[in-house]
Amino acid sequence: QVQLVESGGGLVQAGGSLRLSCAASGGTLSTYSMGWFRQAPGKDREFVASISRTGNNKDYADSVKGRFTISRDNAKNTVYLRMISLKPEDTATYYCTAMGYSYWGQGTQVTVSS
Repeated sequence: QVQLVESGGGLVQAGGSLRLSCAASGGTLSTYSMGWFRQAPGKDREFVASISRTGNNKDYADSVKGRFTISRDNAKNTVYLRMISLKPEDTATYYCTAMGYSYWGQGTQVTVSS
């Protein structure tokens, strides 16, 4: 059973940046394509970004293209989400997941003030 733990969230002003981390245990991260999703209060969870097992292929939601970068370090069993030019509408709880599997972290809160 893979366990995922997100970290790196916080309160930041609009225009600021954060880097989220997702550390995996109980499994080898390189086995999975990984993704980040987010959920704002009162809204459905939405896709943010994904990365293939080797990191060669990445996909982003239109709302974050050019501002967010997903990456991974399989040696460290960790996936990252670098976020720049943050906007108040990016405020949400961010979750990492093994794509296609029911492995989810507990989430990390990102709050962007205007």
